[in-house]
Amino acid sequence: MFALRIFLLAAAMSGGVAFSAVKAIHIVERTDVLDGAPMGKAGPYERLVAKAYFEIDPKLPANQAISDIQLAPRNAEGMVEFSADLYVLKPRDSAKGNGTLFFEVSNRGGKGMVSLYNSAPASKDPRTKAQFGDKFLLEQGFTLAWLGWEFDVADGPDNLKLYAPAVKGITGPVRTNFTVTKRTDKESIGHYPITDEATAVLTVRKRVTDKPVVIDRAKWKIVDPTHISLDGGFEPGKIYEIVHQSKDPVLAGLGLAGMRDFVAFMKQGAPATLLSDQARYIKRAIATGQSQSGRFLRTFLYQGFNASENGKMVFDGLIPTIAGAGLGGFNHRFVQPTRTGFAYSGFTLPVDQFPFSDTDETDSVTGMTDGLLRAASKSKTVPKIFYVNGACEYWGRVAPLLHVTPDGKADQPLPETTRIYFMTGTPHGSGSFPPGKGSWQYTSNPNSYKLNQKALLLAMNAWIKDGTTPPESRYPRIAKGELVSIAALHFPKIPGVTVPTRPRFAYHLDFGPEFASKGIISIEPPRIGKAFPLPVPQVDEDGNELGGFRTPELAVPLGTYTGWNPGDAASGATDEIVGTGSWFPFPGTKAARIAAKDPRPSLEERYGNREGYLAKLRAAAEEQVRQRMLLESDIPAVLERGGKEWDYVMK
Repeated sequence: MFALRIFLLAAAMSGGVAFSAVKAIHIVERTDVLDGAPMGKAGPYERLVAKAYFEIDPKLPANQAISDIQLAPRNAEGMVEFSADLYVLKPRDSAKGNGTLFFEVSNRGGKGMVSLYNSAPASKDPRTKAQFGDKFLLEQGFTLAWLGWEFDVADGPDNLKLYAPAVKGITGPVRTNFTVTKRTDKESIGHYPITDEATAVLTVRKRVTDKPVVIDRAKWKIVDPTHISLDGGFEPGKIYEIVHQSKDPVLAGLGLAGMRDFVAFMKQGAPATLLSDQARYIKRAIATGQSQSGRFLRTFLYQGFNASENGKMVFDGLIPTIAGAGLGGFNHRFVQPTRTGFAYSGFTLPVDQFPFSDTDETDSVTGMTDGLLRAASKSKTVPKIFYVNGACEYWGRVAPLLHVTPDGKADQPLPETTRIYFMTGTPHGSGSFPPGKGSWQYTSNPNSYKLNQKALLLAMNAWIKDGTTPPESRYPRIAKGELVSIAALHFPKIPGVTVPTRPRFAYHLDFGPEFASKGIISIEPPRIGKAFPLPVPQVDEDGNELGGFRTPELAVPLGTYTGWNPGDAASGATDEIVGTGSWFPFPGTKAARIAAKDPRPSLEERYGNREGYLAKLRAAAEEQVRQRMLLESDIPAVLERGGKEWDYVMK
């Protein structure tokens, strides 16, 4: 391990524009991965832990989308400076890589894709053999990279952060809403401190659409600039919201610019650095992001950041995963990027906002016409896109709006460059086994699509590299009766199970006249208007969803798998949806089914025995290999997990 500072000089690029945004990289550590063990044809890998330093020209057209950029502090050359933590895993010999940079948008400072694609335990700094799992990404030859983009990430040795300047002297409203799962005395209000105690207002309500009730100022107090307390404590099942004045907003939008400029540097190059040879070998860049990070990618695309400062394509492919149809609050004044919007908490953040689809669509309420790809189409930087969502996103992240009209009445066409893969019957993120039980009513959903995502990554890479057409989209259509109103949902009457009465809706929100154009919020909380209609996936006689892609686990089901799971009584949110999803195993035998009055055939009636089940599971997995939705090398893992789940249900 060593420290080395490497300075980069501006490199003249085509068109007469100097690519100068990445100014320096400070290497903190350069070490071999797994002691230099070879990773297939890619050979040994190395780890670079570093900090990237940027300077951007606030006058360039490419930087005008950054909120408050004209107010940013500047150096002697008139440039805006910032930096970010950087982490790279690359072949020691770059020539042996596969030519693709695989970039993950860090979720709250973490690193998830090694765990996701390598079937490994989660780690923010993978070091051990176990933490690299089956080494899939490395043996495929990908160069892996992460860059901090959130300024408000908690400090930690392995957390990736953005270090951006603030605009001194600017004041404005800040809002935080939150819920608790157990009574607590003190709660955080986020990054921005209260600067005017006299005007701070705390409210409470039960549901999103309820009128907020102002809490008497004498009943709550400011513990410190970023924490408040309430007499008697904050109660589970209630929505608390505080609006207050603060000052000195951080230029959070620099996180978007930093990601753009780093990836452009990796593809276009600059002299005299440990990473400079990448431009000779990195021919493509694919980005992925989970949940909030997937919405960051959608925002990145919508706001025009997929064109570099010199107008070249940044990401050739995007894989936003479990992001639903949302954008996000990542580039406006006083934004706190680590906060997000759920059905119950943060519901009126600027998250699930129009436009939702890639193609142009018209909002019948506002009359506005827009589409996610407008900016990229204008700059001719439209990437290939895979949207991967699960059942939870169709119930809790307005995912149907990706491909239905804003009035909820008809299917939308998809661009040729876009695929949608609805992973039916899955929770928010691939499920884990054995299932758990927490502050929700039913057993959590174990259904996992991690193995399918490996195949999709290779399909994306082949699409970009060779023009090989990827698997067709798999998602439910209104025209086929696969998306319906909740009233038309034919869920079976499983004993002891109650279906939620409403999904999470997206609302028309009014943040003030300068929000869309300048990223300035003047109305806090926003005015809540009409909800966008939202259909949900129809189900079969077992309660499993139609119209999407079924993992091997769901193609040969051991039960009913849902994307919804209401909170339990202790949480106070019994009519709200949590992201764990639910799993209702089938009865083991015919006798057990009859005794329970369960309408679903038993495992005994479906498969006969364990061997019969595994035979059908193998056949389903082999079919998915033919469809290029699963790798043949992963069939043993499918069967191993299937056997464990059978034993779990039949015990």
